[in-house]
Amino acid sequence: ADSQEMARAMARQVVRVAAGQEKADIIFINTCTVRQHAEDRAFSFVGTLKDWKMRDPNRLLIISGCAAERTKDELRRRFPYVDLVMGAKSIEKFPEIIAEALKEKFSWAKENEGMWEKEEKTNRAASAFVTTMRGCNYTCAYCIVPFVRGREVYRPLDTILEEVRERLIEGAKEIVLLGQTVNSYHHANGQSCNFADLLKAVGGIAGVERLRFMSPHPHYIDDKLIEAMAATPAVCEHIHLPIQSGSNRILSLMRRNYTRELYAGIAQRLRSAIPGISITTDIIVGFPSETEAEFEETLNFIQEISFDGAYCFKFSPRDATEAANHEGQLPQSLKEERLSRLLALTDNLGRAKAKSQIGRKVKVLWETHGEGRTRNNWIVRPLEPAQISPGFTNQVTIEAVKNRLLLGRLSLE
Repeated sequence: ADSQEMARAMARQVVRVAAGQEKADIIFINTCTVRQHAEDRAFSFVGTLKDWKMRDPNRLLIISGCAAERTKDELRRRFPYVDLVMGAKSIEKFPEIIAEALKEKFSWAKENEGMWEKEEKTNRAASAFVTTMRGCNYTCAYCIVPFVRGREVYRPLDTILEEVRERLIEGAKEIVLLGQTVNSYHHANGQSCNFADLLKAVGGIAGVERLRFMSPHPHYIDDKLIEAMAATPAVCEHIHLPIQSGSNRILSLMRRNYTRELYAGIAQRLRSAIPGISITTDIIVGFPSETEAEFEETLNFIQEISFDGAYCFKFSPRDATEAANHEGQLPQSLKEERLSRLLALTDNLGRAKAKSQIGRKVKVLWETHGEGRTRNNWIVRPLEPAQISPGFTNQVTIEAVKNRLLLGRLSLE
């Protein structure tokens, strides 16, 4: 979502996507630092661009995002050929920053100052992200996000609704509300509004056929929010609700502010209020001092809740986080072994859930010419070649499953 927002700002400066790296005047890299692997990949790519930059010093190389925020000095030292390093906390100022960078680098930008195109380039996507807030007030022991994105800042309700309408004009049928702790949204600019109110307001806009949000925190799932989800027709029957661990001791060490019992109660209330809701989650294995018995608690909890899917990760120590200095750091081999077992379980559960969809008629919003999604978040592909246009909705009868993909036949109705 941040990348799309910054791309829109560049499009206003008469910048267009190039036909390949060698034809580009500008390369813009937006980075993540949640895990070390993501940061390493970004820096590796920056390293490969030295020759590209040296072949034409007039080219512009920009690095932004969370890794850029965390490692500004290191980036400048390792990659002196980078022109601009812009951290995640500066995203709101990106339009002004990129305008100045272009004027300094390109004569055409300076000559045409104040004459930029007003119409933004759009991607005509069926589904569009809309950011509701930035930052996080939580201090989860493993998470670096609060350090690189700062405290929570909420966008005004009117601004969010205006952007939703813009995305609809561009062709979006589905809106995905985003925030690091999206359901903590409240009282933006003096307006008495919480996340349940926001859901109802966005869901009430004509043209919003589907409404999703991510990623919520269990602490802010209350009866008012569940009621709003159930009462707002546009809200999809799916929630991605991170659990991270099934062990209460590990959850306490992680500083997650809930127990497995509280989470299980939320899942039960969601399923009672919203029949057919799909629940997916995030899980971290190998947190410092995690015992085999505690890992087994996580495996058992996954089966107890019967998740529809899960994103599973090995614990990745991040500088400046509490967990990086915890005693009991586990060897990489053990973390990988536990991750393998976790993936085997979640894959088996996911395949079984997918097979349970066979024979059902579902409405699919096509996101590409060959792939779409149900309201409860199953990815669907047509069994046979079909004329499919992104943004359109068809009824599909599910007839087969490939791994966790649903394969279906389009209705002629």
